Parts: sequence; C-alpha cells; structure tokens
Amino acid sequence: MTPDQFAQALMGEGFEPAVTITREPGGRLDEHTHPFEARALILAGEIGIATAGVERVYRAGDVFHLLAETPHSEWYGAEGVRYLVGRRPAA
Repeated sequence: MTPDQFAQALMGEGFEPAVTITREPGGRLDEHTHPFEARALILAGEIGIATAGVERVYRAGDVFHLLAETPHSEWYGAEGVRYLVGRRPAA
C-alpha cells in the first residue's frame, strides 16, 4: 500500500488527515496514552511498541493500530522512525 492509498483509506474510515511524524534515533517514550485512536504506516526505520506487557517491532511497510486510551510505551531504532499516522478522536 502506498502512503497516498493509506491516507485515503484512513479518510474513508473517519480519521483526520494523515500527518508524517519523525522520531529521533534511539529515543523512547515511557508508558502513556492518547485521547485518540491512531493508525500508522511505517515509512522508514523502526518503532517498538509495548502494550499490556507485549512488545512488537514495526518496520517500513508495517501498520500499527492503537485504540484511544491504550497504555503503551515506545522506542525508536538506530535510524529513528518516520511514519504516516491518522488520528480519530475517541467517541
């Protein structure tokens, strides 16, 4: 799926317009939540996301999905990460 196709699919599902996020190499965020649902397409690099004690690594071409208010932590690979993300406010 191309970034344009991903962004169009998000819009069709009621997500806000997608934005590109870049995170620094080796960075991390301790456990936190967001007041919105997020779905993201990894464009470059890698991101690890841990939810409920389970960690998964996402790389270019992968998609991650987090529901609103899901506690999670995240870390970024040696090259950082760049991803296209759509957000949908919690109901």
